[in-house]
Amino acid sequence: MPTLFIVGTPIGNLEDLTPRAARILSEVALVAAEDTRVTRRLLNHLNIRTRTTSFHQHNWRGKLDEVLAALAEGDVALATDAGMPGVSDPGSELVSAASNAGFKVEVVPGPSAVTAALALSGFVGDAFSFLGFLPRRKKDRQSSLREVLYSAVPLVIFEAPHRLRATLTDLELIFGDRQLAVCREITKRHEEVFRGTASEGLEHFDLPRGEVVIVIQGRVIDNTLLSDTESADAQANQEKEIRQRLIRLKQDGIRAKEAVASVAEYSGLPNNRVYRIWVELGRDSK
Repeated sequence: MPTLFIVGTPIGNLEDLTPRAARILSEVALVAAEDTRVTRRLLNHLNIRTRTTSFHQHNWRGKLDEVLAALAEGDVALATDAGMPGVSDPGSELVSAASNAGFKVEVVPGPSAVTAALALSGFVGDAFSFLGFLPRRKKDRQSSLREVLYSAVPLVIFEAPHRLRATLTDLELIFGDRQLAVCREITKRHEEVFRGTASEGLEHFDLPRGEVVIVIQGRVIDNTLLSDTESADAQANQEKEIRQRLIRLKQDGIRAKEAVASVAEYSGLPNNRVYRIWVELGRDSK
């Protein structure tokens, strides 16, 4: 049975490609690539002559049958311009279709801009929340950021260089002086990591270039420094957000155990406290 290989490729430095990934790319009959020009440069660097075809967010519907037909004849590799296919990159449709058609699907792990930026940030990475690319519209972007304002774990965001200043402006408005790290051109010659607040980032970045990953520190509240009123308000706001998240999960048909575990990890609260809120929601709906 032919295999679809999900191949992680370098996010910048070509030396980061694993030996297994290089072997797979040389052995498959076809590479389905986000941009054949980018993938061809990688293959040429390795002296690999494997045939390529484009497979991206704008043409995947028209190319799906073609790639599945090729897969029926031999192994196929799925690759994007950088990092792992399907993670803020095209490819999940092919993975799902290949699996549903009965083909074997294997992953060839590779570099990840998400974990690389998290490591560079210096924030505790025991858990984190990955938001991908934020909405382009200012109103929608701010709404998305407000939803995660009380996250107790670091937030990882992808951003294009020409939208970095707009995003930093929104982060300053919503997160205030929360610490963050802006990681630019990770693993490339001009790699840069800025650490500070959003307002300081606006002073630092004028016309940034290259792909950007922003890591925002998780919410830190020292109740000993808050007045009783401020502490009560913070707890009330957090509980309101938790209730909203649990309501959405309940509406989506998520079972109690999974919903509570997810929200507990996101908020940093004990499972039993989140479960009490879940039970209260059930009582309120009666």
